[in-house]
Amino acid sequence: MAFVGVSVERVDARAKVTGRARYVDDILLAGMLYARVLRSRIANGWVRRIDAGLAAAIPGVRAIVTYRDVPRHTFPTAGHPFSLDPARRDIADRRLLTQRIRFYGDEIAAVVAVDEATAERALDEIDVEYEEWPPVLDLAAARQPGAAEVHEGTGNLLQESGYGIGDVDAALKGADWVVKGRFVTQVVHPCALENHGAVAAVDPQGCIVVYSSTQIPHICRRIVGQALGIPWGGVRVVRPFVGGGFGGKQDAVVEPLAAFLSTVVGGRPVKLVLPREETFVGTRVRHAMELTLETGGKADGTLTARVLEAGSMNGGYASHGHAIVSKSGTLFRQMYAAEAVRFEAATLYTNTPAAGAMRGYGAPQVIFAVESHMDDIALALGMDPVALRERNLYTEGFVDPPTEVTMHTRGLLECIRKGKGLIAWDAKRRAGRSTGPRRRGVGMACFCYGTGIYPAGLELGGARIVLKQDGSVDLQIGAAEIGQGSDTALSQIAADVLGIPIETVHIPWEQDTERTPYDPGAYASRQTYVSGMAVKRAAEAVKAAILDRAQALTGAAASELDIVDGWVVERRRSGARLVPVSEVALDSYYNLATASPIAADVSCNVKTNALAFGCTFVEVEVDTETGKVGILELYNVHDSGRIVNPLMAEGQVQGGVQMGLGYALYEQLLFDRKTGRTLNPNLEDYKIPTAVDAPPVGAVFVQTDEPTAPYGNKALGEPPIVSVAPAVRNAILHATGLKIDTLPMTPERLFAAFRAQGSAVGGAVR
Repeated sequence: MAFVGVSVERVDARAKVTGRARYVDDILLAGMLYARVLRSRIANGWVRRIDAGLAAAIPGVRAIVTYRDVPRHTFPTAGHPFSLDPARRDIADRRLLTQRIRFYGDEIAAVVAVDEATAERALDEIDVEYEEWPPVLDLAAARQPGAAEVHEGTGNLLQESGYGIGDVDAALKGADWVVKGRFVTQVVHPCALENHGAVAAVDPQGCIVVYSSTQIPHICRRIVGQALGIPWGGVRVVRPFVGGGFGGKQDAVVEPLAAFLSTVVGGRPVKLVLPREETFVGTRVRHAMELTLETGGKADGTLTARVLEAGSMNGGYASHGHAIVSKSGTLFRQMYAAEAVRFEAATLYTNTPAAGAMRGYGAPQVIFAVESHMDDIALALGMDPVALRERNLYTEGFVDPPTEVTMHTRGLLECIRKGKGLIAWDAKRRAGRSTGPRRRGVGMACFCYGTGIYPAGLELGGARIVLKQDGSVDLQIGAAEIGQGSDTALSQIAADVLGIPIETVHIPWEQDTERTPYDPGAYASRQTYVSGMAVKRAAEAVKAAILDRAQALTGAAASELDIVDGWVVERRRSGARLVPVSEVALDSYYNLATASPIAADVSCNVKTNALAFGCTFVEVEVDTETGKVGILELYNVHDSGRIVNPLMAEGQVQGGVQMGLGYALYEQLLFDRKTGRTLNPNLEDYKIPTAVDAPPVGAVFVQTDEPTAPYGNKALGEPPIVSVAPAVRNAILHATGLKIDTLPMTPERLFAAFRAQGSAVGGAVR
């Protein structure tokens, strides 16, 4: 039985729905203490004085540490395999605790106590005196001559970059038309169900063991070692079940401090789990961007020149820094063909929470701008937006010049045509714009997205498969299961290659850097592609070893044998069963003459990439009297190559679309303009869609067979969020004639736009 392409039950499903799954906050170790962090009450300045005398006297307080007590090592940039390469890393600018305040909520001290209530009480008794400076809260302020520097000597510039292909100025000058546009995206938070947390302890051999809800166990291990100034081998990271990450846990946020606090209290276990409010303020957010586009082309709609200038707001610390907007520039180039393309980008520091990785890694921002801009071009030319896009798509086989990534498979045209039919595009566009208070319109947007980070960075995947005595196998992988279903997909690949029931593939629910092969982690929609290749090759090696041993047991040549449903079969006799795999396994362990247990340990350095494609088609109803936008019908159509598990794939699309709708219509972190304080750091005031708000979503797949992938598969984890916001914006444009170029498209923003529109035409909006 084949297992790839089948909707098998998730391997972690029963543990999660029955409550047996263990998360960081479920961990209870003997003698465990609890930590809480003291955060600054200013956004920019210094701590002039800190007095913890009263706090230290509270019964149950075991330790208080401040910025004076932590190691002097800088906290290196997280999440990137090349972070040790000075030519490729962002600025290593964060310490465990700080005296120099760079955002409201920066970490200045920590308390360790016998319980959280005592730790909280102690925080209230710590007296802090600040020297406060005016905060720099947006890109315009950061760029101002003489602006206060968030990091001294930087001019608030973290990094800038760009590229040019062809003569852009000449192409614009010779164009039949030129359209310009400016688009603004907001700060949002991943809002994973599980808050950031870690438990750290020193084991009897002196190794620091960190239990963490991390997406990057092996990278986290290195970061903890660097932050504490100890050999990396003296750190062990254990990843239990993870309650979602969405990129927000692709950084070491709490782990180094938890590890340090354990050393302060003699190696006793210390649990540091952030409350929800602190996850909004003190973890990672999505980069807000300002994107200016200029496009020129021929009268028939063919694009000849494309220009993008992007500014990215990074917050108080580098984290993933300029890599986010840099990837935006790559996706900009890969979306549509043009003879001349130019990209310029800058990432700036501001006194706001640090921006890092978040689902889509720069794609939602740039695709919102590009796809909104494409509709503006279509409107200016009097063209159908679908026809404009179809005219400018790359052809299959195109090689991206800077990266040399080849578009081996490109099902975007079929995705567009399928979505167009499902939404009844032609009929609804021909119907024209209604004039009543409730107006309906349809819109669409496309996307492309890479699978992994090669060639921008290293792509390494590891897998170890051990044949056990009963014929089942242990599958050990370094890739991190964070809720996306990678453990299930990789188990399916192993079972499919080995020819054994998937129930006999055992994958540990707890990942441990001391035991699992090296893998950078869960990001870039890479795991089924990169780690899947390692699993496939390891399974092929184990299968070959099984058949070699079966040759001696059956007398048939290994080349004439196969494995089906856990049995070694003979190919020539229509799959006649010869011997069960369990018997071969026993022979490998107990044969007096030839015993040699069967296992394979494979690491794949993957030097390919595959572009996934897709589109969103949506119909909206806009209430011109309130500004509220209702989603009537929505389809996300994806070319993600061959689908490994259709039901899980649909789940990814359903979740990603709802996240995209939150980005489009509701979500935004707001900051006090005077103090820099986050105004809505909770799930009551920060508006994410609930089950009541979630519209039905059609998840549709156009399956292609990607030749560089282990099973023809391409990225799917992040793509579902990418094209939702511009599709909704373009549907609003069709319904109302309003160009809403700033996210989120809240009722307040639309209401104001309707009032301005009514004033412009000299009458009420009706």
